[in-house]
Amino acid sequence: MITGVVGVILWTSNLDAMRTFYRDTLRLPLHSDHGDFVAFRFGDMRLSLGLHGAVEGPAKDPYRIMINLGADDIHAEHRRLTEEGVEFVRPPEQESWGGWVATLKDPDANLVQLLQLLPQISPKTSPSGQTS
Repeated sequence: MITGVVGVILWTSNLDAMRTFYRDTLRLPLHSDHGDFVAFRFGDMRLSLGLHGAVEGPAKDPYRIMINLGADDIHAEHRRLTEEGVEFVRPPEQESWGGWVATLKDPDANLVQLLQLLPQISPKTSPSGQTS
């Protein structure tokens, strides 16, 4: 039985630029760096970057896969990243479901989306401890 997604790997021939972008520009939480393979950790999930001999140059179809990264304040992240020279192909826009999405390019031209989800609304609890 498959129990969930535990990781995603972006293979590249441009690991130095990719490492710098994801670690320093996006400020993802570094888990490990083995020179030719870098992992960022989000709880039990890993986003990794690695050198691969069969991968060369930028993404040929950057729309095929998009990584969604959560943002607490998508507008502040958009301003910060734009000031650092990150190219956005879509500025923050509110979706019909209420959340916000912005799309940017990494050094290999992969598309990455920032998502600001709606705050979770918990059900009201009555004084007896029952939810309504």
